[in-house]
Amino acid sequence: MSNLRQDPTTKEWVIIAPRRAQRPHARPEGGPRPLPSRDPGCPFCPGNEAQTPPEILRVGDERGWRIRVVPNLFPAVDPAASPTRDGDGVFGRMEGLGAHEVIIESPRHDARFDEMSDGEVEEVVGVWRERYAALERQPWARSVVLFKNFGPAAGTSLVHIHSQVIAIPVYAPEDLRRHEVAVRYFDDTGRSVYDDLREAERRAGERVVAEAGSMLAVAPFASRGPFETWILPSRHRSSFARADDAELADLARVLREVLRALREAAGDPDFNVVVASGSVGDRDQAHFTWHVRILPRLATAAGFEMGSGMSINPVAPEDAATQLRDSLQRARQHAG
Repeated sequence: MSNLRQDPTTKEWVIIAPRRAQRPHARPEGGPRPLPSRDPGCPFCPGNEAQTPPEILRVGDERGWRIRVVPNLFPAVDPAASPTRDGDGVFGRMEGLGAHEVIIESPRHDARFDEMSDGEVEEVVGVWRERYAALERQPWARSVVLFKNFGPAAGTSLVHIHSQVIAIPVYAPEDLRRHEVAVRYFDDTGRSVYDDLREAERRAGERVVAEAGSMLAVAPFASRGPFETWILPSRHRSSFARADDAELADLARVLREVLRALREAAGDPDFNVVVASGSVGDRDQAHFTWHVRILPRLATAAGFEMGSGMSINPVAPEDAATQLRDSLQRARQHAG
């Protein structure tokens, strides 16, 4: 039967309705077409570096680069803009101040996380941390959003593997909502809701997808969409910028494994990855714990969702976790 569940980190309700669709994660027959290892027309491929703005960072050696960070050629915000606010009464306004960077995660046009090595993914998440830390130090920064889009349904415009980070001078609404709930929970209990959630999911077990060292991957109790997965660190740190190298190595392994399992269990869906972190400028928040959210694009918001602000999830997180665990087990047996 369907049931309503409340997300303890946002207090939002979702509807878990397995009968809404027998195969909500099915994709069109044939799937995406294979990509070449290099596309001469792709601005992110080696040899086309002049097609991007000047590099901010390069990881590589004399044989070539492995990761590049460049300003977005079509940025949503501009670091040269003014932070001054103006407007007319209730109509607040300011120039589009901010930074918008692209992290090109591999020189291979056909690379994807689930096929890369643990070391390659670890190097990428290390650059994620470096750029997050650099942008949160900007004096005007209030929110830093680090995200990865995979596939057209997730909003990607170039198929070459990459992620993005945007820093803005205002507080993002999603950050405000989650932090308000987390502060209230801390005031009531003296603990981080994310730490308590991690331990409750570990005890329950049924929604645990994978665990490696300091990282636990779960299909959250009140998942807003099919196969939504969170990766939570075992040690309390509010800021992603303060994750240590060992944690990044564990994160890379779990992230790669979950994406590989998602590819098999859910039909290789488009997805977003979002890094959720503590407030900019406050790295020691007791109420918040950084984490990573994997959000497959397997359901489309329709009239009810738009009118109510609630999500209908046709795949129970317990079922999603079981399918992902089974996929992981098969992959490990095959590798062994």
